[in-house]
Amino acid sequence: MALMSHRAQLISRHPAVHAGVAAAVPSVTFWRLANSVRPYHPLSFRESGQFVTSPSIVTDLLDYLNESWTQFHATAEAKKQLLASGFILLNENENWDLKPGGRYFFTRNMSSLIAFAVGEKYSTKSGFHIIAAHTDSPCLKLKPVSASTKSGFLMVNVQTYGAGLWHTWFDRDLSVAGRVILKTGDGAFVHKLVKVKRPLLRVPTLAIHLDRSVSTEGFKPNLENHLVPLLAIKTEDRAVKTEDNKRQQINKKRAHHPLLLQVLSEELGCSADEIASLELNICDVQPSCLGGGNNEFIFSGRLDNLASSYCALRALIDSCTSSRDLEDESSIRMVALFDNEEVGSDSAQGAGAPTMFQAIRRIVDSLSNGRSSENTYERAIRQSFLVSADMAHGTHPNFPEKHEDHHRPELQRGLVIKHNANQRYATSSVTAFLFREVAAIHNIPIQDFVVRNDMGCGSTIGPILASGVGIRAVDCGIPQLSMHSVREICGKEDVDIAYNHFMAFYQSFSSIDQRLKVDF
Repeated sequence: MALMSHRAQLISRHPAVHAGVAAAVPSVTFWRLANSVRPYHPLSFRESGQFVTSPSIVTDLLDYLNESWTQFHATAEAKKQLLASGFILLNENENWDLKPGGRYFFTRNMSSLIAFAVGEKYSTKSGFHIIAAHTDSPCLKLKPVSASTKSGFLMVNVQTYGAGLWHTWFDRDLSVAGRVILKTGDGAFVHKLVKVKRPLLRVPTLAIHLDRSVSTEGFKPNLENHLVPLLAIKTEDRAVKTEDNKRQQINKKRAHHPLLLQVLSEELGCSADEIASLELNICDVQPSCLGGGNNEFIFSGRLDNLASSYCALRALIDSCTSSRDLEDESSIRMVALFDNEEVGSDSAQGAGAPTMFQAIRRIVDSLSNGRSSENTYERAIRQSFLVSADMAHGTHPNFPEKHEDHHRPELQRGLVIKHNANQRYATSSVTAFLFREVAAIHNIPIQDFVVRNDMGCGSTIGPILASGVGIRAVDCGIPQLSMHSVREICGKEDVDIAYNHFMAFYQSFSSIDQRLKVDF
């Protein structure tokens, strides 16, 4: 079974792929390791009788994380990599002329993205093999009116986005990133991304001498009053010229501090008056990096869920780099990256919107060249399979009692299949079996998770998408610690395992699915 094609062209085009990859390019034939009980190592491939090792994508993930401070930047970076790999950018407002063997993508709100590759042997009886993840993470966002002053400081008012561990945002070097709308000289408006890389903001904690109870009662900040970043010391008003007085009066009416707008304008190379609107996240400036005694961990913000997003994106790109990769494929391989999962997905760019299924219908209609029957779309959905990829709860060494005794996911042991009898996850016994069979055939480790009966269970985009049209789905994720902290941790090997599992899913799911019949 074909798993991955030669990636020399991608490596030459994409600077994020480190130089060492070129010497270890995988072949077109996947080799199943004979001893299924051996410890996991990066997947091996065979070409002309020679074995080579699947290259690690960890370095590239770190680059992606460091570029992707916001959901907008994550989408822009994904767009850049897809274009570099030969995918064609589509516009939702225009007609689509799709062809078998073609590779395409589009964005919505510049914070969500759908990419897909059409098999050369596609027919209207075929389905879609989809990996879905999300681009957003818990963070602080500027309020529409962010400018305020307190005790001689310029403060930036923020609102909490998602269920963050907000105490971890205190005493961190913070800055801003997001998007702005600029007005041009001819009256038009342009959309631009901005990221201020230097430390700009800080939320200081109160000294223990002023609150001794924090040691006994815990740190319990009021999120409205205490979680407010400071920007600068307020300067004294000075006598200024008449023209400057006028400008100062205008500045006082602005929703954001003139100093903040000045910093943004310098970053964008424009005047502050050109900034018509902005949507900014507060971000930690500390770079994503390797850590641990053996460099076995990834320390980073936004692992939930950019680690899943990148593994899915990279697997799609690498599974169809060459035209040969789609020669025997009858299905369509797809990645769907959504925004707003952390707040319920109910938005135009979230999984609650019909974006993905509208795209599927348009793809089916375009490829059928007007020959589709009334139920072509419905049959395509029934033939399809969705992998909902969102980070999982690894077992915390200091709180092992928080996990059910027989379902304790470990770092460096592979993806976690998430189960919940109350349908908080989309996994069923059938979908878990199919996803597990992909792992078994390719000797990829896999784990299981169920929450304790005496604890609540989170959810994902899996049930939202599965219930929308009845698509088969499985929920899975890379195990991690410190979920929703400003700084999270996961295992380095788990990233490569997830990437290889997703690759195997794209390349071999069709043949596995054909061997199982549930409904007759």
